[in-house]
Amino acid sequence: MTDDSKEIKLKNLKEKSQKDKNPNRKQTFMEGVLTIVFAEIVIKILGLLYRVVITNVDGFQDEGNGLYSSGYYVYTLLLAIASIGVPNAIAKLVSERLAQGKHKEAHDVFRAALVLFAMIGLTGSLLLFFGANFIATELIGNENVIGVMKALSPAVFFVTMSAVIRGYFNGMYNMKATSKSQMLEQLFKSTFTIAIVLDIHRLATSNPTTIAQILHISKNNATTAMAVGANFASTLATICSFTYLLIFYRVRKQKIHEDIQNSTGNYEKIKLSKLSKMILSISIPISLASIVAAINRIIDMLTATNCLKILLSNQNFGTVEMIKDEATRLYGILSGKVDMLIGLPQALNIAFATALVPTISNAIAKKDYETAKRRASFSIRLTLLIGLPCAFGLIFLADPILHLLFPNAIAKEAPLLLQLSAASIVFTLCNQTINGSLQGFGKVMTPAIALGCGALLKACINVTLIPRIGIYGAAIGSIFSIATAVAIGATVLRKNIKLDLNKSQVFIKPFILSATMGIMALLIQKALTVTLHRPTVATVIAVIFAMVYYLVGILSLKILDKNDFYMLPYGEKIYHFLQKIKLVKP
Repeated sequence: MTDDSKEIKLKNLKEKSQKDKNPNRKQTFMEGVLTIVFAEIVIKILGLLYRVVITNVDGFQDEGNGLYSSGYYVYTLLLAIASIGVPNAIAKLVSERLAQGKHKEAHDVFRAALVLFAMIGLTGSLLLFFGANFIATELIGNENVIGVMKALSPAVFFVTMSAVIRGYFNGMYNMKATSKSQMLEQLFKSTFTIAIVLDIHRLATSNPTTIAQILHISKNNATTAMAVGANFASTLATICSFTYLLIFYRVRKQKIHEDIQNSTGNYEKIKLSKLSKMILSISIPISLASIVAAINRIIDMLTATNCLKILLSNQNFGTVEMIKDEATRLYGILSGKVDMLIGLPQALNIAFATALVPTISNAIAKKDYETAKRRASFSIRLTLLIGLPCAFGLIFLADPILHLLFPNAIAKEAPLLLQLSAASIVFTLCNQTINGSLQGFGKVMTPAIALGCGALLKACINVTLIPRIGIYGAAIGSIFSIATAVAIGATVLRKNIKLDLNKSQVFIKPFILSATMGIMALLIQKALTVTLHRPTVATVIAVIFAMVYYLVGILSLKILDKNDFYMLPYGEKIYHFLQKIKLVKP
């Protein structure tokens, strides 16, 4: 057994022996990781479910997605500014004080954060509500987005307040507040969105003038009404999530106050203004990358919709209203279908990145650069093993998958757009892992700078290509944008550590395996479609075959060895199981 595996096994045994049953107990590191991992996967599945359902609703479809996303991306930018870095910042300040036995100071941080971010969140909500008219008409050029943004405006406040509570419990090494509240929020969001959209569709179909009057829509546009309803469902879900977190806190309030009474550390009263500065000094750098990423989406939305209008106008597509609706529809294909599908692999990559990358900072603190190199190199290898098959799978099966998921919202532009965008999956996942590694090395500004450079390049490519080749230009812009960010991040990472990446094991074998997987899956899908005359069944079988083929290929080509398995969560158990069924040799 390697030193790494012995260390992991001893650590797990030690952590297991320290468990207790009180509701405030700390989770072990791996428990916390797997809790977040499970939450991420559930959230992605629920997100896919409700987007598939509403996209297939007659009248919503691609134009509805375009309106929904336009408002939602403005909301996410305000959210990134208001709250993205909050949980990590508060968790850091709280955990530092708890480690010193200063429970009252930790609670003071929590109370100060509640006051500070209540004001910030409320400001964000008011900006979105009262600024909706200007943003929709002057920047986006589509007044139908006004109601979409107003429906989302209260959510900024509730999400910001929720982030404070999550950060407090994260600092106590209790990830349940984060994972359960996020899963509940997504569950409510999915349920409310489907219910509201279907109800508006029913009402709009039976009495279209009534729904227009209720929502103050300038015309009988059921699509706009459903987009407004879908985003209002998000607001309702955030309120439910915040309510759950309040209950979560109240259940543990007595134990928290007992810990405060039994504090062993010296208490130092810190002014609210000083605590606020401390929180902001940590949260702002952490938030920068998320803010830049949100700005990147806004750039994509603004350049895509406005440049598409130029293209359609030059083609004499029709009236101004027709051009606006068509531009919204084309953008809806990108934001509602394509972005959702290429975003799914990120949930799995977060799982492994969360399990591996945080150990880098610990290794650096101990000046154990060999371990840092090994963990960083392995996390990048694993990222490529996840990203390459996902990319090739979507490239070869783009059309069948789109027909499987969106049978009532077929768009001729979607397959090629998905194929082009699929090429960005590998870069997106690599950027995710590289950024985590950079943060482990203390390079917190590099991810934001890298994404910022990518965003500028994307804006230039979009305004150049979209008026010439249409919405496909946005997909090409995304590829070059994220590739630029990866190049910058990788360059900085290599300056800090020499990565151990074998070209054959890391690039060549996974690339060939993924490509052959995609080709064979497509051939099987086409053959079964002809034989069974059931395209949907053929697609499902082809996808299952692709997954099995790829996993067997990894084992057959020995892309992962025993030491690699031992670095995975429960990797030792997985390896021994594979030995028992004779898929790997002892």
